Amino acid sequence: MPEHRRIFPQHPIEKDISMDLHTFLTCLAAVTLLTLTPGVDTMLIIRNSARGGWWDGAVSSLGICSGLFIHASISALGISILLLQTAWAFTALKIVGACYLIWLGGSSLWKVVTHRGGGVRFAEPAVREQRFSFLRSFREGFLSNVLNPKAILFYMAFLPQFIDPTGPPLSQSLLVATIHFTVAMGYQCLLASMVDRARTWLQQPKISRIFDTLTGSVLVYIGARLALDR
Repeated sequence: MPEHRRIFPQHPIEKDISMDLHTFLTCLAAVTLLTLTPGVDTMLIIRNSARGGWWDGAVSSLGICSGLFIHASISALGISILLLQTAWAFTALKIVGACYLIWLGGSSLWKVVTHRGGGVRFAEPAVREQRFSFLRSFREGFLSNVLNPKAILFYMAFLPQFIDPTGPPLSQSLLVATIHFTVAMGYQCLLASMVDRARTWLQQPKISRIFDTLTGSVLVYIGARLALDR
């Protein structure tokens, strides 16, 4: 009996399980707080859900959350470190990301300007703009996340807190990204559903112009701040 107890210790195994659970709960709390913090992702989901309904917002969320695996992978592989240490590369990424956000916001503002005159001339393009496009929605969400240098900075500071240095970094990083993906998709799809319920009200001409002006201005502002940030 004493020999069997030495070969199959029980307490160390229980300790390892409790540590894993603690790490998981800490990671879950961190990504939940990050997801609930308003930012580019939230604004894009609201904008696209008002444009094309729940599916537009949900597919945009899928694109945004898919970008998390890119950040997790390049951070685990150390590419982010090289990028952050190369000033021109990081600046180039920042400018591209900022320009993309400004373009997204500018497209909303441009729609307000071109529809101001009313009339039949602008009615048909408006109908075409409301049609749902999986590729467009996914692309907008994916690029807004992947081209955001702040996401790289976050994952560089975030991932090491939950990575066991004795284990494979890539698989652990992807696991953290999976947790983040699940939480973010759930919240953003819920947000898209809420916006979709108010879509009829948001599509009233006056409300629509105010909404597009607001969301477009915020995206342009975030893009400009990102471009000017050091």
